[in-house]
Amino acid sequence: MTDEFISGIAQYGYLAVFLLVFLQEIGFPSPIPNEFVLLFSGYLSYTGIINAPLAILTAIGGDLLAGTILFLLFYFFRKFIRQRKPRWLSYPAKKLERISLQINQKGTAGIFIGRMTPFIRGYVAVLCGLLRVTPLKYSTALLLSSMAWATCYVGIGYFIGPYQHLLLNSDQNLQILLILVPLIIILLFFLFQFIKKIFPISKQ
Repeated sequence: MTDEFISGIAQYGYLAVFLLVFLQEIGFPSPIPNEFVLLFSGYLSYTGIINAPLAILTAIGGDLLAGTILFLLFYFFRKFIRQRKPRWLSYPAKKLERISLQINQKGTAGIFIGRMTPFIRGYVAVLCGLLRVTPLKYSTALLLSSMAWATCYVGIGYFIGPYQHLLLNSDQNLQILLILVPLIIILLFFLFQFIKKIFPISKQ
């Protein structure tokens, strides 16, 4: 991470977190993944420069806004986009319908897992919009994944505060952490689903 990046977040605080998260999730290229932004925000919370709960809420807000805009854009302009056939959209109609069926069968779980995967999470909103996933299903997965994503990364950044120099000085350690966190969240998600099946909650 560059000195400009670190000083920018430290100086502008919540505004920097919101803009960095929003711009990258909406599709603007950035050399620094948002996961690193949240980890460093957690560290700044540890040092007392910003507040951890507010940093989490700020990141959730930026992520929700970007994810909602992308979904609605591709949801309502789906026909126009598919008629234009942009180069990046190489899937035929039948394949799109097949993937749509799979998403509908798996419910929010598939969307949640996709959004917890670094580097492809932003494409999930585009795909769900193109496939006309129901807004309720998408918004539920969007909210749950945003909360889990922001809370875990900022929280881990906070708790590893005393050891932050090991991360900032090692790209390899950052990459390992970037992979480990979503894996842990996905495993916890499946564990929760498994427990729900074993101990179903009875409806009164």
